[in-house]
Amino acid sequence: MLAGIFSAYSQTNLTTFVDPFIGTENGGNVFLGAAVPFGMVKLGPDCGNNDNNSGYYRDQNINGFSHTHVSGTGGGSKYGNILLMPESGDLQISQFSSARTDEVAKTGYYSAFLSRYQVKAELTATHSVGFHRYTFPEGQVRHILIDAGHFLEVGKEWGESQEFVGSEVRILSNHEIEGYSRIRGGWNKAGAYTVYFYAMFDQEAKETGTWKNGKLQKGNPVQPDSGEKTGAYLSFYPSSGKTVQVKVGISFLSVGKAKLNVESETPGWNFDVVRDQAEKKWNSQLEKIRIEGGSDEAKKMLYTALYHSMLMPTNKTGENPLWKSDEPYYDDLYAIWDTYRTTHPLLTLISPEIQRDMVRSMIDIYRYEGYMPDARSGNVTGRTQGGSNSDIIIADAFVKGLKDIDYETAFQAMIKNAEVPPGGNEQKEGRGGIPDYNSLGYVSTSYERAGTRTVEYSACDFATATLAKGLGKNDLYEKYLKRSSNWKNLWRPVESYGAKGFIWPRKKDGTWEEKFSTLQPGSWSDFFYESQSWELSFYVPHDVAGLVQMCGGPKAFESRLDTFFVKSKPNERGWMDFYNVNNEPGFMTPILYNYIGKPAKSNAQVRQIITKYFGTGRDGLSGNDDSGAMSSWLAFHLMGFYPVAGQDLYLIAAPYFEKTTVSIADGKQFTILARNLNAKNKFVQSAKLNGQAIDRAWFRHSEIINGATLELTMGESPSNWGTSNLPETTNK
Repeated sequence: MLAGIFSAYSQTNLTTFVDPFIGTENGGNVFLGAAVPFGMVKLGPDCGNNDNNSGYYRDQNINGFSHTHVSGTGGGSKYGNILLMPESGDLQISQFSSARTDEVAKTGYYSAFLSRYQVKAELTATHSVGFHRYTFPEGQVRHILIDAGHFLEVGKEWGESQEFVGSEVRILSNHEIEGYSRIRGGWNKAGAYTVYFYAMFDQEAKETGTWKNGKLQKGNPVQPDSGEKTGAYLSFYPSSGKTVQVKVGISFLSVGKAKLNVESETPGWNFDVVRDQAEKKWNSQLEKIRIEGGSDEAKKMLYTALYHSMLMPTNKTGENPLWKSDEPYYDDLYAIWDTYRTTHPLLTLISPEIQRDMVRSMIDIYRYEGYMPDARSGNVTGRTQGGSNSDIIIADAFVKGLKDIDYETAFQAMIKNAEVPPGGNEQKEGRGGIPDYNSLGYVSTSYERAGTRTVEYSACDFATATLAKGLGKNDLYEKYLKRSSNWKNLWRPVESYGAKGFIWPRKKDGTWEEKFSTLQPGSWSDFFYESQSWELSFYVPHDVAGLVQMCGGPKAFESRLDTFFVKSKPNERGWMDFYNVNNEPGFMTPILYNYIGKPAKSNAQVRQIITKYFGTGRDGLSGNDDSGAMSSWLAFHLMGFYPVAGQDLYLIAAPYFEKTTVSIADGKQFTILARNLNAKNKFVQSAKLNGQAIDRAWFRHSEIINGATLELTMGESPSNWGTSNLPETTNK
């Protein structure tokens, strides 16, 4: 019976297991609307005061449907450009929002019933085109508005809100409109970006008009850019049918390119065909991971997590307004500090050609702008939160064998990160504070985020050493390998809750800051960025064995981990005092037990976290998805293993499914089998890799890349499996 169910499941359209509503509440900030994987158009509703990063609120009116969004981001705003709104009855060019019912969201599709206008709105998308279908009530004049001045306004309180620069609309005919919106600022405090659009309607309008700064001008076809908000509308006869369809192409180059995008990507007017094509594109990505067994809830969590992991970055190849290049161009790397740990390793595993293009794009940005980005959106590099973490993405690609990448130029970019103080904005380029780091061996308190920078620069130096070794640059390998131990220079043997030794602020003269605590949180101007010492003192992913010794050995390290998780509780600021499931610096901490031969404790801790913080409701993410970082963390752990970014190493916990088949490069497959898995039998008793017994809770990418089977035998209680053969750091 089960075999029949599994066989039927293997033929299922996997998009049916995706619920885009997961993560739209509880601070998940995920995008809700129509998009294709890594698509430039993310067409969805903007609601309320336009002060949500994704634009979406369930309990606030819809202001309209804009074509550009980010997903799962925090901080200030970005995008929300070129908004359409259908109306029936009297024309309204301001305060035209509507309540909605019957909201539906699927891969590549969104719909809602706008109760104010009695209009059913349906959206789908291609890579660069938003396709709208609006069904109006009988006997009513129908209007469709295009608001070129609209944008999202998150972040006013901390100076990261977007600001309007200018817009223009031009009615070309009674069924065509073009124009642009120009916005600056926002999350990365950037200069202006321009979104051009071309809109084509499937029928001729009865009446047309434009507005500027809230003043309606019926019959006027043009509102030129004068630094004021503009818009346009088309009105249609009630007798011409109930449905109006609109195709809106966007471009970051020109209105001509936006029109070309419409013509090349959506040649006809069949909405359902475009919707089906979007669904097929999602299914082609989702089917790279197929599962058998497990609960329906776990299936939905996995495939929704994969979906969220592929909304960003944005493929803007052919849409780069800054320079002409034959290289791929990806934007909305928002931010690599979040995504290098899990999202990029996931893409390396299941979509290596996409990850290759992202890496090549980062290298090309270095060629033209002087630094690889740690964050980027709106074609402008954003703030570096910790290390120069593009270094780790490069190392990860190299050790996992991604081809057709200019690693020599990438290495030059990594060396510049490590050696050249940023001459401009230290928050946006390279490594701020490296004069201290390279001379003292740590970033002193003379610089902001000195603790975060020191530990992350150490990990980035290990990544640089990794590539140096691979390219045969042995002297540089030794140099950066030595620097990768700089984290120890901020290790102070203070005690807290029974643990001894923590990353601690140190002045330029070598003395320690005395007014500090192990639970003192921070942000941009503090010693730690979005972390505290109990959390960040575990962040030494390139030398966990060395960290264990600094903590006093395996028993002391185990006790420290136990304290870290047991003591976690909300405090008055909303932070978790010790472990914070939402925070990227702690992503790897639950599975660190593997490094002391306690994989069963890693497994138990991961399962406890997933049970407590994740689910299938709208609040099913534990907080901000951070551009898919949290979702990709979840996806890996549901499959039963976790990547150590920048290394050829995966750590095993235990899977949630009896069989997981991962399609990897060149048609090969990596299969994870969990024998006897059920709600009670969740601990690994023994393991085989390609038929050979292995007594280790880890494996290497090189062991699976040509196809492999990992067979785990499960039982009810922890076992001695994986207790002696400990994970080995790559290239050390």
